[in-house]
Amino acid sequence: MKLEQKLTPQLIQSMTILQKPVADLETFLNDALKSNAALEIAEPTQDESKTDGNTQGTDSQRESTVDETSFARLDRFSNYVDFDANDRSPAAARRSDSGDRDAKMGALANTAGRDISLQEYLLDQWTLLELDDNVSRAGEALINSLDLDGYLRMSLEQVTDSVRPVLQKEDVDQALAEVHKLDPVGVGARDVVECLLLQVDALPGDNEVERKLIQYHLQDITHNRLPAVAKATGFSLGEIKEAIRAMRTSLHLHPGYVVSDRAVPPIRPDVIVEYADTGAGLNIRLTRGNVPDLRISTEVHEMAKSKKNEKETRDFARKEVEAASAIIDAVQFRNSRLMDVSRSIVEMQTEFFNVGPAGLKVFRMSDLAAELGCDPSTISRTVADKYMQTPRGIFPLRYFFTGGTESDDGQSIGWDRVKSRVRDIVDAEDRKNPLSDDQVAALLKEEGIEISRRTVAKYRQQLDIPAARQRKEF
Repeated sequence: MKLEQKLTPQLIQSMTILQKPVADLETFLNDALKSNAALEIAEPTQDESKTDGNTQGTDSQRESTVDETSFARLDRFSNYVDFDANDRSPAAARRSDSGDRDAKMGALANTAGRDISLQEYLLDQWTLLELDDNVSRAGEALINSLDLDGYLRMSLEQVTDSVRPVLQKEDVDQALAEVHKLDPVGVGARDVVECLLLQVDALPGDNEVERKLIQYHLQDITHNRLPAVAKATGFSLGEIKEAIRAMRTSLHLHPGYVVSDRAVPPIRPDVIVEYADTGAGLNIRLTRGNVPDLRISTEVHEMAKSKKNEKETRDFARKEVEAASAIIDAVQFRNSRLMDVSRSIVEMQTEFFNVGPAGLKVFRMSDLAAELGCDPSTISRTVADKYMQTPRGIFPLRYFFTGGTESDDGQSIGWDRVKSRVRDIVDAEDRKNPLSDDQVAALLKEEGIEISRRTVAKYRQQLDIPAARQRKEF
């Protein structure tokens, strides 16, 4: 037995850079520019300065000069090493505009203000109430224990024990009743029924139908068992349907999100596909963002070769130059591979750009890997967490790789096209007599698409389409 190194640090770094989206690549390169003395930003030439600084063309002037044979081991060994996709630096902030003004002040002026949290919003109201000190402390503990959606999922005993000195149960109960009066109504509820009842009680008028439906028949309403509800309550179907319509428009299942929406990270595309100016064909380009053009510092390169410098100095400069060269080559290889994959996607899925998701064809990563002469894991890393901006919206690159089936006439049909047909069939059904999964599968079979009932059910769930009994209208 012997210990043998499979991958060099440079190859590991290359695989890491290969799977970085543009925002993470910006952060990585900014850190590298600070830590590597031999790496510097290449100043654009006069011709390049006239072009759009936020895009990277795909013409011969932008063709990669990377010797891909130097990355042969990357393709060969990439399936041996797996990286945690979450092990990334946070996205770098965009550089502020150049000019005479203070760069930091300009960045601050263009930065969106922080949204107020649910706890801050509630505590602002709580401090205005005149309450006993113990009740006030209990209310603050309850508010700080709320989840983002406004629910109190901790037990009152846990809240009581979390405060020192320990609170009395009656103080916590009184504080909870006061929290229920705060805006938005429904915060502090311990389950869905309590949340909805708090909101119904705050509405004007007599809401007996809504209150009774929520308190005793919420599960039946969820499963669309309206005749059973009418029989149990004595209300007519018309009254029940009107009450459900009122609840859907007036009540919130997650009142906390009324104040503070769930944070959704912004999507920055790595590839942009546009219609050509002539109106025929598609243009593909990589987004540059704040990713600079890099080069080796002439000064450090000369320092590594000059015999005038001490050996320690030359060794340091040589290591810095080698590390900088590895980064530049890895970035160029990433861009070259990403362009190759993007071109293949556009060529294979041209019909998608004309008709939408229904035009997606069967396209597997293994097939593209064989075409490009690399391992499928390299394709997987290339498209990981990356997005393509198209005339039809922004899509993950993985979206364009899909399996499928064959119709009776031998034509390949992607799964997304099958899903689209499932949705179309359901949208066109008679809601008083909705189609079962078996009936949908039978209709697809008539079109030459043969899939099982279980597959129809799976696609229906992925499309957020309820079962037939829940779609029925009375």
